[in-house]
Amino acid sequence: MPVLILLPPSEGKAEAGTGRRLDLSRLSLPELNPAREAVLTALVDLCGGPDEAAARDALGLSEGQRGELRRNARLRVAATAPAARLYTGVLYEALDLATLPPAAERAARRSVLISSGLWGAVRLADRIPPYRCPIGARLPGVGALSAYWRSAMGPVMTAAAGTGPVLDLRSGAYAATWTPRGPLAERTVTVRVLHERVVDGTPTRSVVSHFNKATKGRLVRDLLLAGTRPRTADALVGALRELKYTVEEGPRAAGRPRQLDLVVADL
Repeated sequence: MPVLILLPPSEGKAEAGTGRRLDLSRLSLPELNPAREAVLTALVDLCGGPDEAAARDALGLSEGQRGELRRNARLRVAATAPAARLYTGVLYEALDLATLPPAAERAARRSVLISSGLWGAVRLADRIPPYRCPIGARLPGVGALSAYWRSAMGPVMTAAAGTGPVLDLRSGAYAATWTPRGPLAERTVTVRVLHERVVDGTPTRSVVSHFNKATKGRLVRDLLLAGTRPRTADALVGALRELKYTVEEGPRAAGRPRQLDLVVADL
């Protein structure tokens, strides 16, 4: 499945890992490891330091979430789990990776990259510990994570995309860490989910949030189960339509990703 599928992470994560400690050298996209090490060090030092209020403020945490600081402070010695099991939010519940048949699971491992404020991007088999590090955080010595990762991600993500299409399902904040350029942008497809319903006899459409994530999870699952192997953006759009999704495409612009509206009646 040559398409590269980009997913956002989820705030919801497994409570604890079950395996060995973190080893950055074992993660995919090893070119990101110097940046990962810098962010990890800044996060661990901040959360393990004496100024709890500053740490909570940097990460956007409430006083009741101080346990997240203790968890972050132990990231280097915490047990890990594959990213496929670590992320547990709405999108990943709908994707339901654990129940994919073997061929679809292998395709997912090859195709899916998950964005992360801490790791930049990881593949499903990468073992990482539970953490809290939103992309909107600002860390001492690193600064705003979105800008920090933007300077590191470009060549790595471009190489990961290869010559096939890209299905970019990241949320806006994570999409800002890497923007495809030139011909690669024209091979990239972004998706907005619209809910269509009839109000007083008039069809209306609205952008959804919670169900946007669930719909994207189901979309990726359907592509994986279908075994489709689109080699172009046109073929990717066609595959979505063959799966009975209602897809509408906006005007194309040279050097920009293709923007699709996925229209759903049922949430």
